[in-house]
Amino acid sequence: MTASPPRLDVRLGRLHLANPITVASGTFGYAREMEGLVDLHRLGGILPKTITQLPRPGNPPPRTCETAAGMLNSIGLDNDGIEAFIEKHIPYLASLGTAIVVSIAGKTRQEFVQMAARLEGVAGISALELNISCPNVSGGVDFGTDPAACEQVVSGVRAVSSLPILAKLTPNVTDITLIARAAEDGGADALSLINTCLGMAVNWRKLRPVLGNILGGLSGPAIKPIALRIVYQVARTVKIPLVGIGGIATIDDVMEFLVAGATAVQIGTANFYHPTVSMQILDALPGALAELGASCVDEVVGTINV
Repeated sequence: MTASPPRLDVRLGRLHLANPITVASGTFGYAREMEGLVDLHRLGGILPKTITQLPRPGNPPPRTCETAAGMLNSIGLDNDGIEAFIEKHIPYLASLGTAIVVSIAGKTRQEFVQMAARLEGVAGISALELNISCPNVSGGVDFGTDPAACEQVVSGVRAVSSLPILAKLTPNVTDITLIARAAEDGGADALSLINTCLGMAVNWRKLRPVLGNILGGLSGPAIKPIALRIVYQVARTVKIPLVGIGGIATIDDVMEFLVAGATAVQIGTANFYHPTVSMQILDALPGALAELGASCVDEVVGTINV
């Protein structure tokens, strides 16, 4: 008798995903760009580019550069604002047949709350991800580095929104478990771990930084060991589910994050150089789960032996 294939669906608190493979905000545009390359409906979820309350022009160029085993970016949350997003992008995203998790960023607690309230009741949105950890804008990580501020933002959004809430945290702190507990106490349904690591590139011949904004966020394979360490630590600190982010490009990467404690993952930088990577990983996921004798994803989450 042939064994049934493993179940792939997972839950991030109240958010149900058809599978744990999602794509990270800022690396997938608004999904239209990937049409024809990716079977968008197959993804567990899509996180469009982060939006802000008002349009933002972003940081001065150059905004990206390659580094050893990764890339630096200093985009600066370039976007057309929440109203343009609702009008131009949500109708298309809502038609894709997968969970749409909208990433929002605010300069103040009030802006986060106002944006969440504006998105309440907008059809096609499955959850919110609070980007309280962007290193490329002034004040972008303030709410992700102070436990009290983090809890206040999450609880403020929780008070006005019925949607599941993911809090995206920064690794640029001394003890991320303190921030994770604060987000949980504020009412987050899940935590996204991690945003980029603050970094810099220098052109020594020109005696100047490579990026127009001087500093940027490091992503890609270079930060995977940091992300795995944080997922492992936070999984032992909070009771809510985790989403692993950082250097994920293969099925092995995905499985490492799952056994370290993540319930789902977001693929980021790999989308730029390997646009179909999410489909290849999805195809390989049932076999990897079966290799561990698992009948579903949940059976392998946090099973690392230490």
